[in-house]
Amino acid sequence: MTELKREIVVVGGGLAGFSAAIAFAAEGFATALLAPPPGKDHRSTALLGASVGFLDRLGVVGRLGASAQPLATMRIVDDTGRLLRAPTVEFKAGEIGLAAFGYNVLNSELNAALRARAAELAERLTIVESAARSFAVSEDEVRIDFEGGRVVAALAVAADGRNSLLRREAGIRLRDWHYPQAALVLNFEHDIAHNGVSTEFHTRTGPFTQVPLPGRRSSLVWVERPETAALLVDLKPERLAMTVEEKLHSILGTVRIDGPVQSFPLKGAVAETMTGRRVALIGETAHVFPPIGAQGLNLGLRDAADLARIAATARDDPGRRAVTLRYEAERRQDVLSRTLGVDLLNRSLLAGYLPIQAARSVGLAAMAAFGPLRRFAMREGTVPGAGLFGLPASMREDRGETEPARVR
Repeated sequence: MTELKREIVVVGGGLAGFSAAIAFAAEGFATALLAPPPGKDHRSTALLGASVGFLDRLGVVGRLGASAQPLATMRIVDDTGRLLRAPTVEFKAGEIGLAAFGYNVLNSELNAALRARAAELAERLTIVESAARSFAVSEDEVRIDFEGGRVVAALAVAADGRNSLLRREAGIRLRDWHYPQAALVLNFEHDIAHNGVSTEFHTRTGPFTQVPLPGRRSSLVWVERPETAALLVDLKPERLAMTVEEKLHSILGTVRIDGPVQSFPLKGAVAETMTGRRVALIGETAHVFPPIGAQGLNLGLRDAADLARIAATARDDPGRRAVTLRYEAERRQDVLSRTLGVDLLNRSLLAGYLPIQAARSVGLAAMAAFGPLRRFAMREGTVPGAGLFGLPASMREDRGETEPARVR
């Protein structure tokens, strides 16, 4: 059996896990990443503010090039058809001094950029294309077995998803719940230019969200009742395209489906704690919620960035309890507030109770009418904690305004 001795071992080769492994290696830690070869992923991710900055510091953003689409405007349209309807709200990056809130990129393109950067760090980052088979922890180390070998390290980072082996073996319980919804995910071409505008239609069954991709292409996350989603997946591409165009109210003209259509049930979950003895949870291992507001991967990337930063303050033993306790304390509020916010918004769309509909409509109307509140929401959505105090100086350029890292 091959035994690898490292300081950090990251288990899980998703986008959050790969980013975390690169971050640890960039900090100078001898790192192992257990990452089985990925399957085909046709989804896209909207990388916002802090996530763009983190990936730029890792040397990843510049590799995306023309595959990354800037997100200049995010628009919310009340399409519930109910008596109490909110006005359309537009969040424009220029209103808070940004050229764009971030970038939308296909997961396959982001994965390729991460792998290319990881290859440059091969001296400190060992990638094992195998899944973890067992996990054990002692006073001063963790041991993770995989097919044909073992990794021994000071800290294990669990990024192995919502059905995590490490979380279960560490005895960390997961509180989970289900929504009466399913999400369809697909990409499509369209005749009218999107101009960097993402539009989220709020419907009675959930959000219907178009996010621009390079060229006259966009990605779509369509939340529906499970029985309706099952029927939509089986539609012929031409018929599905017509349905998508109708739901978009033809704002992008004629639509053509580009690639496969995926569907999955909507679930939510949050781990009771984000750490155990010499274990830290990141990404969907720690939290899962509906694909609303582009929060999922962005939250996981903030997990990775904060954990790498905190571990760097304890180079002699990055897995000691002081490190995991500090990580838990710094991440908990962000995770719980985002989970609660997304859950409440999703449930408010499903609720038939008039006061709940009124509260949602009043909130959106207030943001549409009151600039300071709208700018607060934009800053907070871009960088957590920036709502009251402004975007960080690290995002500012010489002209005194702010914008995300540039894709070169």
